[in-house]
Amino acid sequence: MTPSPHPSVGHRPEFVAERLDEALALSGPVPVYGLTGLQGTGKSTLAADMVRTGRARGLNVVALSVDDFYLGRRERLALGRCVHPLLATRGPPGSHDLDLACEVLDGLRAGARVRLPRFDKIADRRLPPSRWPLSPPSPALVVFEGWFHKVPPEDDAALAEPLNALERLEDPDGSWRRYCNDALGRYARLWARLDWLTWLRGPGFEVVPRWRWQQERTLQAAHPGRRAMTRPEVERFVLFFERVSRQAMRTLPALADRTIALDAERRPLS
Repeated sequence: MTPSPHPSVGHRPEFVAERLDEALALSGPVPVYGLTGLQGTGKSTLAADMVRTGRARGLNVVALSVDDFYLGRRERLALGRCVHPLLATRGPPGSHDLDLACEVLDGLRAGARVRLPRFDKIADRRLPPSRWPLSPPSPALVVFEGWFHKVPPEDDAALAEPLNALERLEDPDGSWRRYCNDALGRYARLWARLDWLTWLRGPGFEVVPRWRWQQERTLQAAHPGRRAMTRPEVERFVLFFERVSRQAMRTLPALADRTIALDAERRPLS
């Protein structure tokens, strides 16, 4: 059976146009519009819609994801051996190449044509640079999306008790969650490249496993000859994101420039 597609197949044209106009009004020759929300919120879909709408206006809009900057599998396996086994899994803070991300955003902000990294999520590896697309000439805007933009670290005391089964069974001493929490502070130099941040606020973390599973089915449908994650694998995978996701829900309303509430079907409520 062919998997059902992710229901976030596009946003209302007027909603996309509002976001694009908001981004283009930012100062600077090539502004960077940050777009954040929990897994499965529809960030990538909205970024792609903004690219298409910009192209229809004769403008080059570049979309990037923090996922494009995951560390390679070899580097994460090394972290898993040297620091904690859970660090071999991509996703949480500490699993990204911050130097590369800052370099690419700086190049785009300067109006240069740069190679845009791409990550193969089914193979769990970054594509070789020879397969990275070249950014379009004269970009008018960069849309940089991801799930934890500007989320600050938690207080140490908040890390003492495990939050879910993954932390309780596989991180009983808290060393993995402390590593990820400390890593959050190192992302400040990346977030400093953002000229704006829009927070797509879903109804709660409870919808994330369903949204992320829909996302995985869409990925599988696009690559029928390859094996994506199973439902149990997805349900375990989202546990890696729960702590920082809940910290995002607590802190981002005060940190984002705009908050847009979504219902359980990802429809904007405001």
